[in-house]
Amino acid sequence: MSQPTKSLPPGGVPPMRAPARSDPVQPGWLRITHWLNVLAVLAMLTSGWRIYNASPIFGFRFPIEITLGGWLGGALRWHFAAMWLLVANGVVYLLINLASARFARRFFPLTLRGVARDALAALRGRLSHDDPRHYNQVQRAAYLFAVLDLMLLVASGLAVWKPVQLGWLCAAFGGFQGARLVHFVAMAGLTAFIAVHVAMVALVPRTLRTMLTGR
Repeated sequence: MSQPTKSLPPGGVPPMRAPARSDPVQPGWLRITHWLNVLAVLAMLTSGWRIYNASPIFGFRFPIEITLGGWLGGALRWHFAAMWLLVANGVVYLLINLASARFARRFFPLTLRGVARDALAALRGRLSHDDPRHYNQVQRAAYLFAVLDLMLLVASGLAVWKPVQLGWLCAAFGGFQGARLVHFVAMAGLTAFIAVHVAMVALVPRTLRTMLTGR
């Protein structure tokens, strides 16, 4: 017994199937943690500059116009609130990255030779950005630096905040003043990373779109 045939639409051409939707370049959880991190870091930096101005380590102060808090007490409140957001958000980011193996896929392998090669290619304008899912070794090194630097900021900040209760941590940084110095240097490193990161986004605007829409 013959099988019934399906009728074709006028013109005899079967309808085209919609292409399967590809996975997003940046998943939703990553975009959320990224922008929460941006908010926390901006609040911490600007309030931290106001706290620094109250007792500077070096012979300069930050312009009051770029600080947050208005006064020392207000800056401290902003700083601690942003710190807890940063820590909670960072724990979620790291746990999901490790559990999904995304950390290993995106950030490794990483070698000094590879970083030097890609940095030289970038300076010559020959570094390809065709695949936003793939990080070159300069990006891998920069993002890993940001993660480790944020950890150092939190650890040294806790040592400055609770030098007696966390005496062992404060001692690991060489005492209270040592912890303050490490905290300042880590802050400067993070500021430099942000400046370079923003410059790279300006050169490759597609990376901003993927962090907003995922594609």
